[in-house]
Amino acid sequence: MTPRPKTVPIVAAFLFAATAIAAVTGTSLLFPNPLLDRLWEFNQPAAAGFRVLGRISGVLLLTLGAGTAAAGAGLLQRKKWAWWFAVALFAINGCGDVVSFCVTGDLLRSAIGVAIAATFLYYLIRPGVRSYFEESRSGR
Repeated sequence: MTPRPKTVPIVAAFLFAATAIAAVTGTSLLFPNPLLDRLWEFNQPAAAGFRVLGRISGVLLLTLGAGTAAAGAGLLQRKKWAWWFAVALFAINGCGDVVSFCVTGDLLRSAIGVAIAATFLYYLIRPGVRSYFEESRSGR
């Protein structure tokens, strides 16, 4: 059996961090309170955008958090679907950062987002990582 590539736990940890962020953000949108509202001071444009959508944005973020948690656990369990989920998530995220640049003109924030998404994609699609998840289908 091929040993787990070092990339896998790193991506899983990032997905678990995304889970925590999505859970806190989603909860603060569904159940506003003074403590969580203070967190919005760090990103007021995002707060305005989420509040335009209303409570549905909180539900969507909690759903995203459930997906990232499942994908993180799935990656650690060598599940091919989790690898596909992570690849799709980072590709969509990178595209979202490009669109964000077109809308906001914030080159620095968008470029950093694209660079992070591209880095994760690069490491996820490397032959060793891909073959690790390919073997999981045929070997189990």
